[in-house]
Amino acid sequence: MKKSKILIVVFGFVVTLGACSEVGIAGKTPDWKSYSGDPVIERKVDSVLNLMTLEEKIGQMNQYSGNFATTGEVADTKSGEYLKKGMIGSTFNVFGADHLRMLQEQNLKHSRLKIPMLFAADVIHGLETTFPIPLAEACSWDLELMEKSARIAAEEATASGVAWNFAPMIDIGRDPRWGRVMEGAGEDVYLGTQVARARVRGFQGIEDYTDLSKPNTMMACAKHFVGYGAAQAGRDYHSVDMSDRMLHETYLPPFKAAVEEGVASFMTAFNTLNGVPCTGNKYLFKEILRDRWNFGGMVVTDYTAIMEMVAHAFAKDLKHAADLAIDAGIDMDMISEAFVTHLKELVEEGDVSEEQIDVAVSRILEMKFLLGLFDDPFRYFDAERQQKVVMNPEHLKIAREAAQRSIVLLKNEGNVLPLTKNESKRVALIGPFVKERESLNGEWAIKGDRNKSVTLLEGLEAKYDGSRVKFTYAQGTTLPLIDRSTQKVSVREVPDRSGFGEAVNVARNSDVILVAMGEDYHWSGEAASRTDITLPGNQRELLKELKKTGKPIVLVLFNGRPLDLSWEEENVDAIVEAWYPGMMSGHAVSDVLSGDYNPSAKLVMTFPRNVGQIPVFYNMKNTGRPFDAEHPADYRSSYIDSPNSPLYPFGYGLSYTTFKYANAKISSDKLQVGGSLTASVEVTNTGDVSGEEVVQLYLRDRVGSVVRPVKELKGFKKIHLKAGETKMVEFSIDEEMLKMYNIDMEWVAEPGEFDLWIATSSADEANHLEFSLVE
Repeated sequence: MKKSKILIVVFGFVVTLGACSEVGIAGKTPDWKSYSGDPVIERKVDSVLNLMTLEEKIGQMNQYSGNFATTGEVADTKSGEYLKKGMIGSTFNVFGADHLRMLQEQNLKHSRLKIPMLFAADVIHGLETTFPIPLAEACSWDLELMEKSARIAAEEATASGVAWNFAPMIDIGRDPRWGRVMEGAGEDVYLGTQVARARVRGFQGIEDYTDLSKPNTMMACAKHFVGYGAAQAGRDYHSVDMSDRMLHETYLPPFKAAVEEGVASFMTAFNTLNGVPCTGNKYLFKEILRDRWNFGGMVVTDYTAIMEMVAHAFAKDLKHAADLAIDAGIDMDMISEAFVTHLKELVEEGDVSEEQIDVAVSRILEMKFLLGLFDDPFRYFDAERQQKVVMNPEHLKIAREAAQRSIVLLKNEGNVLPLTKNESKRVALIGPFVKERESLNGEWAIKGDRNKSVTLLEGLEAKYDGSRVKFTYAQGTTLPLIDRSTQKVSVREVPDRSGFGEAVNVARNSDVILVAMGEDYHWSGEAASRTDITLPGNQRELLKELKKTGKPIVLVLFNGRPLDLSWEEENVDAIVEAWYPGMMSGHAVSDVLSGDYNPSAKLVMTFPRNVGQIPVFYNMKNTGRPFDAEHPADYRSSYIDSPNSPLYPFGYGLSYTTFKYANAKISSDKLQVGGSLTASVEVTNTGDVSGEEVVQLYLRDRVGSVVRPVKELKGFKKIHLKAGETKMVEFSIDEEMLKMYNIDMEWVAEPGEFDLWIATSSADEANHLEFSLVE
């Protein structure tokens, strides 16, 4: 084999590597599975690693929030002291090209080997151009749009100095009590995997999402690994206990898809999984992530997650926690200081090998090489590009489009909507969200200026300016707020009824009542779990008073989770689920209310009738006594005080037009193993306006070696139809779509009979077909 010597220059240090081959180097770091698979990068990593002291290696595994330099010098903080020793590998939640340039200069000043620092942030749904919360955007079922919004977030973040994004969150979420459902893509495994892929592609670059070398490309981070969305009782950070089958069938697939899409990093989950904290779970990070999936990227903990293993009673102290974390395969410690304070001692005592540290540091260094930081540690700090890119008109245009496509029409009795501009109408604008601005971006609007978000009133005034529609406003009530110091509803902020009278008087003098209600944005997101998911405060009481006027009521909702809208569904005429639409909120909602945009979004989480139904999701498994509507008095799996069915099912959403599905066909009633067949349906726009429809494909395995769900989403297509237009929609069915974990936990397709639906929602049973898988 050809041998050669390689000279590598690392900021003035010339490294000579002798006796190295074209494909590697003698004495290469053991057990390191490179993300890139590039032998040149691997040799560069090894060359730097060989120069590093043990303390410098450990420093690379240490991550802090960026509070250690604000005026050009290192602040007198504990993190600042570590920076002065060159012992911070990454910093998060600091922004601005000029500011980060200064921090990098400080880092290089104190780093003996001039190893660049990696800057990270939680850019969940946009940096400054704020898009709808991820749960809302998933309701668009528009993967191209989600990829585009992620790309814009990356463009703005990288211009501002951030090269590593703690997103996407791809936890499956089936419990609306859990506040973090707002960060994910809902309850479904198939849709969740597709959204995960789209967002990874967007963050890491559309053209080549594994090429991180361009200055507008950032590392994505799949989080939280794993099971965080199944927290007991919907309470954030709570324990998770599930079967290995449920783990592999429901919660792992989006993460596996992210690996297949080239995601560069993973973040640990806070929760325990079957008694073991995820941050110390070797089964997750070594056996599944590294060995089975062959993942070569970085793993970072969530905020103080190593430290929290002590509170879990899994580690006796922080030193023990550090030992458990590195043994599980964790590369970087966020905030806990467990590695930086205890790893050296653990190595000296023989509990941790330096080779374990070398593996972790190799992964960190590789990412810094792939991002081009060793070539130019200031490449992401481009104030000129930041000025040009951030919140430019094209980004705002797409933010408005994303918000339009995320809004779900839940009810429209009597076609009270749209409120067209050419009709003469007096509209009462009532509710705390008519003028609300601060909450519109939702949680995790990392740098979104809440003062720049467009209110509903501003959007309506712009939309109906010069029209025959006239508005009168009364707030009626206020939003109860959260006292973050106690995590309780602030007593001073509990709304009273003093504004009800004015609101009712305004309503009586109107033709239509438009009511804007919801949750203050602090009521959803991290550490914002709820046991009561009705409208907070006395908003429902105000609705009851408005109902007495006899005028039609349009309810527009701004919230971050599915709500219990059982009373509202029965008593108001139209319900528009706007979620938190981002900074273009007012314009986008007005586009929908006016009919300038015909709503096309469909739910990605089931809305329960009440909290007692939770968890409720469409792809459940039948009991031995499934509910039978024809014999409700029999001893069946049902409630005595509520129907089993949800208020609004997964995949549900209305339009201002109507769609007819007809002539459902299948190319054959037999699918040969290794072959494929085609299922099709004709979809016709039977209304008077153009519209979009999300056509959904569901399958069911009738009999399996283990019980299968009553139906599972396996495909979807979003189509646009003009009034009166018909399109044929086709889906290809193959053996891969039928695979499941059998009784022996083998990933196989079992021959047998299958049901197929091409449907408008998960509750639609109309277009039913049958086929068999045969060998």
